[in-house]
Amino acid sequence: MMNKLLNIQSSLFQAGGLSSQLAAKYVDSWKARNPSGEVVNRDLLAEPVPHLTLERFQAFTTTAEQRTPEQQAIVDFSDRLIEEISSSDVLVLGVPMYNFTIPSTLHTYFDHIARAGVTFRYTPNGPEGLLKNKKAIAFVTRGGYYGDDHAQSAFLRQFLGFVGITDVEFVYTEGLATGDEAKAKAVAAANERITELA
Repeated sequence: MMNKLLNIQSSLFQAGGLSSQLAAKYVDSWKARNPSGEVVNRDLLAEPVPHLTLERFQAFTTTAEQRTPEQQAIVDFSDRLIEEISSSDVLVLGVPMYNFTIPSTLHTYFDHIARAGVTFRYTPNGPEGLLKNKKAIAFVTRGGYYGDDHAQSAFLRQFLGFVGITDVEFVYTEGLATGDEAKAKAVAAANERITELA
């Protein structure tokens, strides 16, 4: 039984974005299967995560006893985001393609999640992700046709794997800007995939 799902939206259109709508549909089916499960929604447009600055980065790398109150507040904010993801069994990501990559809001969120010694560590055999035993489902929406062999997919897979999330399922909805018929077909296929995943 899965106990907690974290649903992260990064569409400019928020809940109205297709990636958010598809993710929400999956979340509804998850809730039906896990009636006692908890769903946490994080809308990165409604509550943007601040861009990584030198000041923020230095707060992360300063030891707890040496941090200023301002640095501690920065770390506390990042810790809250990490607690949210580390306590979740399932991570659902609504990911539109913007300029061939993920939305900058999602990238900035990732910048606050990747913390050495917290969500990954360096070992003699290379980095080891510490957010283990989780499943991620990425609902990726694109105007054109790019498939799985694309830098956007590779980045998501690489980042999630880096922090320990290696069980990643991609649901692509593509060709959305190529005409109404193509869009309807793509959305129908995505809905079918959600039913299969459920």
